Amino acid sequence: MALLLKSGIVVTQNPALGVLPRGDVLIEDGRIAAIAPSLAAGNAETVDCTGHFVMPGLINAHMHTWQTALRSVAANWTLLEYFRHVHAGLATVFTPDDIHIATLAGALNQLDHGVTTLVDWCHNNPTPAHTDAAIAGLKESGIRAAFFHGSPKPDPKPGEPHFSEVPHPRREIERLLKGPLADRVGHVTLGMAVLGPHYSTLDVSAHDFALAKEMGLVASMHQGGGEAKTPGGWETLMAQGLVGPHINIVHGNNLTDAQLKAFVDLGVSFSITPENEMAQGHGHPITGRLRALGSAPSVGVDLESAISGDMFTVARMALASQRALDNAAERARSGGIPATSTVPAAEALDWITTRGAAMLGMADRIGSLAPGRQADIAVMSLGPLAMWPVHDPMATVVMQGSGARVRDVLVAGRFAKREGKLVWSDVAGVRAKLAASGERILSRLEIKSISREIAAT
Repeated sequence: MALLLKSGIVVTQNPALGVLPRGDVLIEDGRIAAIAPSLAAGNAETVDCTGHFVMPGLINAHMHTWQTALRSVAANWTLLEYFRHVHAGLATVFTPDDIHIATLAGALNQLDHGVTTLVDWCHNNPTPAHTDAAIAGLKESGIRAAFFHGSPKPDPKPGEPHFSEVPHPRREIERLLKGPLADRVGHVTLGMAVLGPHYSTLDVSAHDFALAKEMGLVASMHQGGGEAKTPGGWETLMAQGLVGPHINIVHGNNLTDAQLKAFVDLGVSFSITPENEMAQGHGHPITGRLRALGSAPSVGVDLESAISGDMFTVARMALASQRALDNAAERARSGGIPATSTVPAAEALDWITTRGAAMLGMADRIGSLAPGRQADIAVMSLGPLAMWPVHDPMATVVMQGSGARVRDVLVAGRFAKREGKLVWSDVAGVRAKLAASGERILSRLEIKSISREIAAT
């Protein structure tokens, strides 16, 4: 089916095309065929985008989607409480059905908010059935996703090794690459959510990094949150030639400047989750430290058990936190306010589009609008007043944008949301199953939920 998105404010995130104050986007066979100030419709269905931004679908570079049924539960927890209550507690009672409905609902919510690519960092999969349930939820939702296969982190039972001593399971990675995620350019692809030297022994880290490199997969890991399991581990892994563009570091708040520079020089990518990092005690996001090295982060939500899934909010958090740090540094240096803002708002839009695509090795497919790219597109309404007038389109998208304003979402040219409503046929059924899952999980730790009471009103 051919579609013509007509007369929108087209924010391409492509340096060669820039912003079209009034432009058309032609879609054919799931890809962008043309972008111009005006295009003839021909046989294409025309979608009027007057008074709307037409922009790349957002990329959520890091989210534990399996926690969707636990929304708000971790809102007041520090990182230490989160580890204790979630990984050593709630996570241990999830069934494959719980994983499935959480992943499906979380992915649908991301689509509803203008996200077309989700990096699902799934580290609550004690059995292949849990893993397959998560992948099924992603595929059913229609979102483009990178499923980063992880490993659970419960307290060990007597006679069991600590999770830090358990290598990533080669057999499971091979099974996924031969089975449900065999298509390397499909809508749902595979990555590895490994422990890394902060959370595992050196032998385990070396095994996991080498396995990802051998398989041609991104190896993503959390970095930070307490003392490192393997002090000096990064330096050893770099000396062994195991650190390079296939490595993705999440958070990284406690890395030294020397480590950051070494990583940037080696092509390592970074994914930050600024709102949750600041709330739970990770430390300040490393946005400015990366910018000083000529790099920049991709950005993710992290935990819907703690914060909302709106990527516009997360982008603003990243921008505001770095501006605040820069402003404070200038006050300490000179006693005054900086002469100008240190971080342009347009950079924050890069973090949630092009940088996410680059982290996944998909910059030639997603994250920007250009002929030949996948037609992963979000159409966001200006509304009668909320985003009007538009003086600087990219700044307006970042500073006034909201998932609630997203009217249409297309993934590979197919509508996942249209005229303000998800295309998914049974949203009410998803809501009911998600609430029932959350209530059952929370009841095991005697945490009260009022979902049933709300549903009855």
